[in-house]
Amino acid sequence: MKFRHRLFGITVGASLALACGVVFAQAGQTVKIAFIDPLSGPFANVGQNQLRSWQFVADQLKNPAGVKFEFVAFDNKGSPQESLTALKSAIDQGIRYVVQGNGSGAAAAILDGVAKYNERNPGNEVLYLNYAAVDPALTNERCSYWHFRIDADTTMKMEALTSFMKDQPDVKKVYIIGQNYAHGQQVSRYFKEDIARKRPDVQIVGDDLHPIGQVKDFAPYVAKIKASGADSVVTGNWGQDLTLLIKAAHDAGLNANFYTYYASTSGVPTAMAAGVGGKVRMVAYAYNSLPGPAIKFQDEFKKKFNDDWYTTATYTGVTMLSEAMARAKSTDPVKVAAVLEGMRFKSFNGDVEMRKTDHQLQQALYISEWRKADAKNPYSVENTGYNFQVVKAIDSYVASTPTSCQMKRPGGG
Repeated sequence: MKFRHRLFGITVGASLALACGVVFAQAGQTVKIAFIDPLSGPFANVGQNQLRSWQFVADQLKNPAGVKFEFVAFDNKGSPQESLTALKSAIDQGIRYVVQGNGSGAAAAILDGVAKYNERNPGNEVLYLNYAAVDPALTNERCSYWHFRIDADTTMKMEALTSFMKDQPDVKKVYIIGQNYAHGQQVSRYFKEDIARKRPDVQIVGDDLHPIGQVKDFAPYVAKIKASGADSVVTGNWGQDLTLLIKAAHDAGLNANFYTYYASTSGVPTAMAAGVGGKVRMVAYAYNSLPGPAIKFQDEFKKKFNDDWYTTATYTGVTMLSEAMARAKSTDPVKVAAVLEGMRFKSFNGDVEMRKTDHQLQQALYISEWRKADAKNPYSVENTGYNFQVVKAIDSYVASTPTSCQMKRPGGG
């Protein structure tokens, strides 16, 4: 009870700050945003890249609300409990905006924590922007008015991925492997459901879940994949778990195509450049050298950090928040959330919409393939001489999936 009181109560200092208008900044002032994601442990390289990405985009984009965004880092170590501790710390510092993405377990904890805090502290609400946790439950049965997701959820990505795979005649035997938590479990479930509907002839020859961030050698898993005769591997793995899986596939001479969600995350491209028996494809809301403002950002990020700007949802998030604040003429999360519902705006990947029903962004998706850089696509991911090149664009209405969300809005609206 003591922990709950501290987490969901508001400190005297924060109360005074709110009363004085410090938190709800005006033009020319700073809006602090809590970044709660792994900054240590097996996925630290991904989290550190994404923290830089958020601040970089915020510094580069012109903010129509006239405010400056400052991202304050909190290391949750990938843990739901650590995420709640970080949320409490952010709230105690008077921060009213949170971004998080790495891990649906952590996302669920933050979603529930924010909802409980807001219920107990009307007038001092916190808004949560989810940029990468893709468990469909977060915008279905667990949906919250204070949660907005700017990545496509697993059902949307799988709808797009299987729409592509159904037309690939070499896809006959598929092995599914994933991290044993909500996301990995959902990838397995929705792939099996979608491919059975679109290509009932495809055989599922294996379905493995492994501990997240704990496997150091994927050779035993790859041996099973190889023995199964799979021509294709479907995985939602990311970060180190995908890097090591790709390395093991290379070492074992696995001749299979990989269909992935997160092959662009730190470390994976370098592993792929060493050679993979088959093609590596990725479903995502972006790809390297996507026409438009993304090219400028990827090149400038590389120049500044010698790293790759792969979480392009940071552009969407900064654009969405700043435009909502400008339209609301306020940085108060209550007023901003009201504007965000149903909001349409232009992001780096075209026209997008924050669906009012469940707060799930509707956007185009792409299937891209890992290929050698060429004159048309010169960008070099992780300085490998390779990049992701689009092979199919999926319109937002094709990738869109229904929701079961019964949104409870403040005041019963």
